[in-house]
Amino acid sequence: MPEQTIALIAHDGKKADMVAFALQNRERLSRYHLVATATTGKLIHEKCSLPVQCVLSGPLGGDAQIAAMVATGQVAAVFFFVDPLAAQAHDPDIQSLLRICNVHNVPLATNAATATYIISEKTL
Repeated sequence: MPEQTIALIAHDGKKADMVAFALQNRERLSRYHLVATATTGKLIHEKCSLPVQCVLSGPLGGDAQIAAMVATGQVAAVFFFVDPLAAQAHDPDIQSLLRICNVHNVPLATNAATATYIISEKTL
């Protein structure tokens, strides 16, 4: 079976949570091809020593790039740790990505608890 892809995105206020999640789940994540927005991907690569394909940062179009990958069947799941307490200038792109995940029935985790469940042995 070809290696599945997981997309990793985190708002600035949730990047530490994403790194902590990746450290706790390093072994499981190493079984997947990882794609991430620029800053999130760089942090995960540096802090967790995981290979990560980086796209543009979210505000520069990275969310849209990942949405396109979801729409074309290249991504098996999206882990997008959202900061619900901070306004985002690129909110239309964020909402588009969330919508595309729902349209294409792609698992979407907006927090570590859901992401952990998705990559558990019983699911993805």
